[in-house]
Amino acid sequence: MTSLQTPPTNSWWKKQDVKRLLVLTVIFSVVIGYVGSTVQTWAMGTPASETMQNVINLISLFTWVSAPVAGFVAAIAVSALLGKHHYGDNPPPEADHAISNSPRGNAAWIVISALLCLFALVAGLIALQEEDSQILNSNAMRISVTGQQWVWNFDYPNSKGVRSNVLHLPVDQPVVFNVTSKDVKHSFWIVQMGIKVDANPGVITQTAVTPNTIG
Repeated sequence: MTSLQTPPTNSWWKKQDVKRLLVLTVIFSVVIGYVGSTVQTWAMGTPASETMQNVINLISLFTWVSAPVAGFVAAIAVSALLGKHHYGDNPPPEADHAISNSPRGNAAWIVISALLCLFALVAGLIALQEEDSQILNSNAMRISVTGQQWVWNFDYPNSKGVRSNVLHLPVDQPVVFNVTSKDVKHSFWIVQMGIKVDANPGVITQTAVTPNTIG
């Protein structure tokens, strides 16, 4: 008489293909995070303000936060492309099994993704709050910026109506820009200082920065 015994089942995280997938995920995450943050930092140039340095740090942080998600997707794609292939009309023997689902795995994926998004959201809101505090600085120099085709005009305080199309800023002094447009919508952007704001006709939008580099 033969006794019926339930064959032992290994935990899913102990399977060889899962281990390989996890190793690839770690490798791809590190590569994507390092290359992505390095290339973006290089492309943005030398920062001329603390605001720009904060922007670079924030983008680098976002890159590393999103790297595990991109690394996991890349690991699945590589595993599927380079894994064992089967040719013929009949399915392979290992395909003859019921499709299983792991509620814990699904929950872990959802929770981790949600936490990463929440972390990125909080970091972004903190950065925006710092810019708002600069705009409210009572000691800041206030410059009126008017965009029009095809020039930017700058009105400085105590300039007695003198207008210039060249921007001059003092080092280590907060500056608030009151930006508007004379004709169509423009985008006021000083790349190395990390500020960008729309210039809209009839509306004044504000942005602020403290230059810390001569150039």
